Amino acid sequence: MKALQDKFEYKWIVAVTFVLGLFLEIMDTTIMNVAIPTLEEEFQTSAASMEWVVIGYLLALAVWIPASGWIGDKVGTKKTFLFALFLFTAASALCGQSTSLGQLIVFRLLQGVGGGMLVPVGTAMLYRSFPPAERARASTILIVPTVVAPALGPIIGGAIVDNLSWRWIFYVNLPIGVIGFIFGAIFLKEHKEPQAGKFDVPGFVLSGLGLSGILYALSQGPTYGWFSTSVLITGLGGLALFALLVKVELTVKEPMLALRLYKDRIFRNANITNTMAYGSFAAFLFLLPQMLQGPLGATALESGLTTLPQACGVILMSQVAGRFYHTVGPRRLVTFGLVVATLASLPFAFLDLDTSMWTIRVLMFIRGCGAAFSFVGLQASTYSNIEARDTGRASSIFSAQRQTSAALGVAIFATVFVSRFNHALPDNSAPVAAMSGYHAAFLGSVIVTALGALYAYFNIHDEDAAPTMRPRPKKPKVSSTP
Repeated sequence: MKALQDKFEYKWIVAVTFVLGLFLEIMDTTIMNVAIPTLEEEFQTSAASMEWVVIGYLLALAVWIPASGWIGDKVGTKKTFLFALFLFTAASALCGQSTSLGQLIVFRLLQGVGGGMLVPVGTAMLYRSFPPAERARASTILIVPTVVAPALGPIIGGAIVDNLSWRWIFYVNLPIGVIGFIFGAIFLKEHKEPQAGKFDVPGFVLSGLGLSGILYALSQGPTYGWFSTSVLITGLGGLALFALLVKVELTVKEPMLALRLYKDRIFRNANITNTMAYGSFAAFLFLLPQMLQGPLGATALESGLTTLPQACGVILMSQVAGRFYHTVGPRRLVTFGLVVATLASLPFAFLDLDTSMWTIRVLMFIRGCGAAFSFVGLQASTYSNIEARDTGRASSIFSAQRQTSAALGVAIFATVFVSRFNHALPDNSAPVAAMSGYHAAFLGSVIVTALGALYAYFNIHDEDAAPTMRPRPKKPKVSSTP
């Protein structure tokens, strides 16, 4: 064991452990989406009841993401990360053993508790292990599971649903979780923050209830209408609790959500840019498989293979983006990436029923290339000026904002799709009306990505990210004397 520790720097041990956990958590979500119709049939239940398998997980994430930063700082990042990984893996096994819908919902809640702590605590571990000048390298590591897992999830899920029992949707998590737990238990070092402070009970309650209400409303709005009673009560109630949370957290000595971090310009502007970028990207990846498997008639496996080139583009170009980051800077890197993604996404607003899958695959590959530049730049620069003691809470804020932006993007553009589809249906066939809805939703996504590029260009400043960049060589002064 000591030989491995001597051979590899500790930062790479942290990276391997975190990538395994992050890959597990993200892939589980996309595999689960593929299995929903099969589970409806297995448990003889309605789509509305089955929604709680997804919503329950989402709400558990909402409660535990904000608290995870403090828990890691107080209890120790190693203990917290390993507990979260163990809980997620054990809950996966229990999900596979479920004999009723009620059991499955409860075990998915347990998965959500583990998943809610995995990502923020793992992110804090990763950025504490890599010095600021190497944050771009850390970002290229972080981006791999972020894009590969969603791409592989539908492929693996489709293969399992078609050829094995639905229970293997959950059992596939076990070997990855066990390997990650054993590796982390042996090689990870414990880290605590002596200034973690007391547990912020008001912050925990307000953030958990507020974020849960907002995410629930966003998930239900496109289906039941934005003015339905349940959506209005949970949505407005969540916003009211969040407003109260801001007031409380700004007066607490050691708040759970360190909102004071938004005073740092690069942290604030990178998060705002990421909200627009990730929200539009999440909505795009939510809608595209439905279009492929709906009016375009692709199978689940074909759909997964069509979205996979985006992950290939990200993996390929993230290495290039990581090298350019130090000299080009986040402002131009993020702007360039979002412009490329915007241009590659625009044709999706004009696809027709006869569009070749290979055309879509090429466009997805180009989108992935653009995403690599933008997300590497954002992830590397966001924590530029965050001190070690604040890294855990900064990662909680980043994860909560990212989860909310994804839900917001999906909710908005799913609503755009439904509205346009219903408007076009009386005069067109269902496939043509559906394509009209997808065109409108994709166009909206393109507009938000373009706005993200504009915001990044005017508000992200390279000098704010100086700790993560190598100093540019100064040009020699030209003597005016002969």
